[in-house]
Amino acid sequence: MTRERDILREMLERYSPTGEEAGVCGFLVGLFRSHGLEAAADEAGNFVAAVGDGPVEVVLLGHIDTVPGEIPVEERDGALYGRGAVDAKGAMAAFAAVALRLAASQALERLKLTVIGAVGEEGDSRGARYIVHRYSPRYLVIGEPSGWDSVVLGYKGSLRVSYSLERSPSHSAGPEESAPEAAVRFWNRLKCATDEYNEGKRVFDQVSPALRSIHSASDGLSERVEMDVGVRLPLGYEPERLGCQLEEWAEGAALRIAYGDPAVRGDRDTPLVRSFLWALRGAGARPRFKVKTGTSDMNVVGPVWRCPMLAYGPGDSSLDHTPHEHLELEEYERAIGVLEAALKILDEAETK
Repeated sequence: MTRERDILREMLERYSPTGEEAGVCGFLVGLFRSHGLEAAADEAGNFVAAVGDGPVEVVLLGHIDTVPGEIPVEERDGALYGRGAVDAKGAMAAFAAVALRLAASQALERLKLTVIGAVGEEGDSRGARYIVHRYSPRYLVIGEPSGWDSVVLGYKGSLRVSYSLERSPSHSAGPEESAPEAAVRFWNRLKCATDEYNEGKRVFDQVSPALRSIHSASDGLSERVEMDVGVRLPLGYEPERLGCQLEEWAEGAALRIAYGDPAVRGDRDTPLVRSFLWALRGAGARPRFKVKTGTSDMNVVGPVWRCPMLAYGPGDSSLDHTPHEHLELEEYERAIGVLEAALKILDEAETK
């Protein structure tokens, strides 16, 4: 599997934190075009390629950006180290490898694969928001680490909010509340409310706030505080519902909602899921279903496309965003085999 490993290494060697994905996109475009396939960068900077011309579109949606923090690319003890090896260039490289295999073998009769490497997933999902109203596939596979022997059916939702407040400073001995104190009170109200809501619930069903940053400053005439808050949301808890509550608690502070995406969960009983289960069992796995407390581009496109969907990709997600990020090459190769088999099974099912 030298070619497949080379694809992964080439992607990892192109450091691509959010906003700097052009190098990886260009590599993938060149790779697909060198095999006679249609490929390009769209206006958002996403990599897009097509394999097959059947009537049933399957979108393979990965992402080509990573979090910051460059990790030297090296193979060690059967694993390939590098930023994005797990999240999520491993899955994207597997998508590319499988698409090239299926194109070479002309194995697909009914399926058309649209392979997308989205930009900005680690930020505001800019790439996914660009494509969401430009495609309407029959099936969706998200490229995220599930482990080679499992599939992910759902992700929690998210809301990202910026809080800012400016007011005249007060004497520290006086009764007036300072701007930083008002911000802390806002945060405490959110935390207390979510602690009460979460009591007795499993993690996937909880509302989980995180204080990303807080900064305050004063020039003697005014004082200002800025705060960045992220909240993970369970199924059925709409971002708008929480946004309205936060506006009430802000009490005059300025709130800006950067984005809000609902939680999403795919159905188990679909031709897509059955195809993956057959492929996993055929590879010797005992398949498992997972849900994730994080988010993915499934949160953006899933509620709009409303099609059978799952996430699949090699890698241990506990290594996401860590300085030790690496992917076992044997697992990567197994995942490629499962993907290829699942798409062939799905194609056969669509011909009946």
